[in-house]
Amino acid sequence: MAHLNRLWTYKCIFEVHGPKQDRSTSLRTPVHFTLLSSIVSYKRFPKKVELWTVEGKFVREVCDLPLAEDIPVAANSVRKGKRLVRWRPDMPSTLYWVETQDGGDANVEVSPRDIVYMEHAEPLDGEKPPVLLKLDLRYRKSYWCYGSFTLVYEYWYKTRITRTWAISPDLKDHKPRLLFERSSEDAYSNPGSPVMCRTLAGTLVIARIKRNCEGSYILLKGSGATPKGSSPFLDLFNVNTGEKERIWESDKEKYYESILAVISYHPKCEVQLDQLKLLVSKESRREITQYYVKIWPNEKQVQITNYPHPYPQLALLQKEIIRYQREDGVKLTATLYLPPGYSPSEDGPLPCLIWSYPGEFKSKEAAGQVRRSPNKFTRIGNNFPLLCLARGFAILADPTIPIIGEGNQEGNDRYIEQLVASAEAAVNEVVRRGVAHHDKIAVGGHSYGAFMTANLLAHALHLFCCGIARSGAYNRTLTPFGFQKETRTLWEATDTYIKMSTFMSANKIKKPVLLIHGEDDSKVTSAMQSRQLYDALKGHGMPCHLVILPFEQHQYAARESIMHIIWETDRWLQKYCATNPGNIKDLETIVGASQSPTDAVLYHEALTLNFTKISSLIKLVRLTFAQIVFRK
Repeated sequence: MAHLNRLWTYKCIFEVHGPKQDRSTSLRTPVHFTLLSSIVSYKRFPKKVELWTVEGKFVREVCDLPLAEDIPVAANSVRKGKRLVRWRPDMPSTLYWVETQDGGDANVEVSPRDIVYMEHAEPLDGEKPPVLLKLDLRYRKSYWCYGSFTLVYEYWYKTRITRTWAISPDLKDHKPRLLFERSSEDAYSNPGSPVMCRTLAGTLVIARIKRNCEGSYILLKGSGATPKGSSPFLDLFNVNTGEKERIWESDKEKYYESILAVISYHPKCEVQLDQLKLLVSKESRREITQYYVKIWPNEKQVQITNYPHPYPQLALLQKEIIRYQREDGVKLTATLYLPPGYSPSEDGPLPCLIWSYPGEFKSKEAAGQVRRSPNKFTRIGNNFPLLCLARGFAILADPTIPIIGEGNQEGNDRYIEQLVASAEAAVNEVVRRGVAHHDKIAVGGHSYGAFMTANLLAHALHLFCCGIARSGAYNRTLTPFGFQKETRTLWEATDTYIKMSTFMSANKIKKPVLLIHGEDDSKVTSAMQSRQLYDALKGHGMPCHLVILPFEQHQYAARESIMHIIWETDRWLQKYCATNPGNIKDLETIVGASQSPTDAVLYHEALTLNFTKISSLIKLVRLTFAQIVFRK
């Protein structure tokens, strides 16, 4: 690649895909600076796809795509022309790509909608690229298996339909076979994804499995979602007949095990089943993840790691997957964490923090499915709410907040109603269990979870005593071309946008709100959103506090920022939620009511001088940070 580095001196942005398997030719995508746009993401920039030799010799131009500023707003809309141009990972000197047949507009009814093509790197003059597959939905991805077998996935957002096709790309007149058609929301019917193997060229292809030196099989691994919790599995799948046989499943009683990779070596990624070796992970509620080599045919396990518990203070924390029901009959799921040694009957109800993130579904059945395991190890990492266990809080983590729009209905048209109903069900459940006091329940979330938090404080005043909203967008009129899974524009669903916008209901918020935001957030959740909501709340005399983290993006990285967030969060919960708030100064001593929002912003100079007061968290936080790589 040294020649390429020396010769590619144009003023462009380059993406390099390759070189191909024989390492003689490389695929590059230059993006010209002179044609860049400030209103679209870099993926829509004008670009060329070219072939070059590794010696720096230009071979040919594959395509020249203009600036894609006219992609329709509708979900599943794409740019015109060749897209996703890639090398075939199983064959040398072969490209494949996708071309839309609907002009890139998902609103256009046409069949086929996408066509997958294949072509030699240096085709003969006048030679047309062969068609691999015609799709009625939108192409999503493909997995390759040395020419004899390829899996191609298509998907349609509006209906949530996903299909998996099997094709034989190197056989003339091959007929595609539909292997699976299902709802992408239905976790219980997920057949899993193919287990991959790395070739000598460094590419990833589907591992081919032989049983008694016969047959043509692949392995499918999945999370194994069930009503009783997830139990990962490994199926032996016959690519000719479509028959499946479960050859392994995780322990359902105590452990959570996952298949990570095939480590059996073969130059063509072809493995005998009785010689199969897999890298697996294994964990339990109280045992940190360890890694093993699992060897067939007896499934013998060889442990290769022995990590200690990262936070022994919480080694005996109590964890339970709980199920309860919303008033409209939708079944909900949450993970309840309680401090070590706590007993509701002996110790009484605790202050509680509910931390969540809403999801959107097309059916009540899918919304009510269980997608988690009670046997997974509890990792704190960047999941700061769990640190509150050390302060005597109960934590209700990730309670499902489904926003359902069945059939032609749009879920967001009933967003507030469903949001409040889900939160009310969660609060009632922890109160019924005796683990939380009804007047000592706080709510919080990040990003869309922050948006949820602000809306709950505006529309469910009776449920929560305070809130913590991190990096949220609170005015939906500032995201007029859709957000999350909302595909309608502001002008198509004006009432919904306005009703959902917390900014429009700021006068209804009567409980204290802690707003945290990264100063350099480059997503649609810019720091301006938190500043505007803060201004609105202060203008109505509401108790609130704004923290802007310098140099931080949507996800926070700096050690100083994370430590400060923990201090701010603990201070807020102790003041407005905990039964015994302790000796914490009033908010006004740091942020006066007469100060402007700009004056209220905390920078690095106002870091954690008071953090030492939280003595019970110091050791735990240090141990937690030892597990995280921070940006300096």
